[in-house]
Amino acid sequence: MQPAELSRLQRKTVKTLAIGQILSGFGLGSTLSIGALLSAKLSGSESWSGSAATFSTLGAAFAAIPLAKLASRFGRRIALASGAAIAIIGAATVITAAAINFFPLLLLALFLMGAGSAVGLQARFAATDLPDPGNTGRDLSLVVWATTVGAVIGPNLFGPGQVIGHFLHLPDMTGPFLITITAQVLASSVFLIGLRPDPLLTAQREFNKKLTTKPRSLKEAFKVLRTNPRATYAVTAIALGHMVMVSVMSMTPVHMKNDGADLVLVGFVISLHIAGMYAFSPIFGWLADKLGQIRVVIIGQLVYIASLVTSALAGHNHQVVMIGLFLLGLGWSATTVSASALLSSVIAAEDKTNVQGLSDSAMQFSGAFGGAIAGTILAAVAFSGLNYVTLIPVAVILIYSGIRNQKR
Repeated sequence: MQPAELSRLQRKTVKTLAIGQILSGFGLGSTLSIGALLSAKLSGSESWSGSAATFSTLGAAFAAIPLAKLASRFGRRIALASGAAIAIIGAATVITAAAINFFPLLLLALFLMGAGSAVGLQARFAATDLPDPGNTGRDLSLVVWATTVGAVIGPNLFGPGQVIGHFLHLPDMTGPFLITITAQVLASSVFLIGLRPDPLLTAQREFNKKLTTKPRSLKEAFKVLRTNPRATYAVTAIALGHMVMVSVMSMTPVHMKNDGADLVLVGFVISLHIAGMYAFSPIFGWLADKLGQIRVVIIGQLVYIASLVTSALAGHNHQVVMIGLFLLGLGWSATTVSASALLSSVIAAEDKTNVQGLSDSAMQFSGAFGGAIAGTILAAVAFSGLNYVTLIPVAVILIYSGIRNQKR
C-alpha cells in the first residue's frame, strides 16, 4: 500500500473502533450495577453483591490472552467480533439464570460478559496497529474517549430496559440485558464490516513482509518483557495504575453510603469519576505524543497523589470526596493512555498482540486484586487510611518512571 492509502485506512480504522466502543458501552454500561442487584437477589445475601464486578473482571482477565492470540492469527476484526459474541452469550445466560433462580449460573454469565470489557481494552491497541508516527497516543486515546458515550448514557437505559423486560415478561431486572445483546450484535457487525482490510493483518503484511499466523505463547510474551525494559515498565504502570483506581473507586460508594449519602449522590460521584476516566483521554493522548509517554505517566501519578490526599482529608465532606474521585479518574486516564501508547510503540509488530494480551490480563487481575483487598483495608484503617495505603503503588510507579526516564 502507498502511504496515502495506509493513512486513509488508519483513519477509517480509528472511526470504526470508536463506533464499536460506543455501541459496546451502551450494552455494558448499565449491566454491572444491575448484575450486583441480581447477585444479591439470587444468592439471598447482599454480601454477594460484589461478586458481579469480581467475576466480570476475572472474565475480562481470562479472555484477554485468548482474544489476543485470535487477533494474531486471524486479525482484529475476528477477535473483536468474537469477544462481543461471548458477551452476547453471557447476557443471554444472565436472563436464563434469573429465570431459573440459579446463582452459580449467574456468576458464569457475568464471567462471560467480561469478554466485552476485554474487547474494549483490545480495541485501544487496535488503533495503533498501523504505524502513524507522532500520533500513536492521539489515535489510541480517541478510541478510549469513545467509551465515554456508552459509559454515561448506558446507566440511563436501565429504565427503558425494565419497560422492555416487563413487556416481554422477562424476569425482574433482566430487561436491560436485551439492550446489551442488541448493542453487542451491532458492535460485532461494525467490527466485522468496518475493519476491512484488517489493520493488524495489513501491518503484518506491509511491514513484516510476511504474515504471522502462528499463535505465540504466553512464555514468549514474558520473554519479550524480559528483553524489553520499556515494555516491562509500560505493563507495570498500566497494571499498578489500574489497581490504584479500582481500590479506591470500589470502596467509595460503601464509604459514602455508611456516611449518610443517598444513592443519587453516590451515583453522581461515580458518573463524574467515569467522566474523568474517559472524557479527557484525547488530551492525555496529545500530551503523550508531544511531551513523551513516560512524562505523562508521571503526570498521572501526580494527579493520583492529589486525588488520594484530597479523598483522605475529605472527612464527612462528600463534595470533597467528589473532587477526589474525579481526580482519580483523570490520573487513571493519563496513566493508562500514555503507558498503552508506549507499549504499542516499543514492541515489534509480530509480538504486539501477544504482549498486549498479557498486559490487558495483568491489568484486570491487578484490578480484581485491588478491589478484593480494598474492603479489608477499609475495615482496618477507614477510607482515609485506604487512600494513604494506595499511595504505595503510586510511589512504585514514580520511582520506576524516574529510573526509566534516566535511561532513555
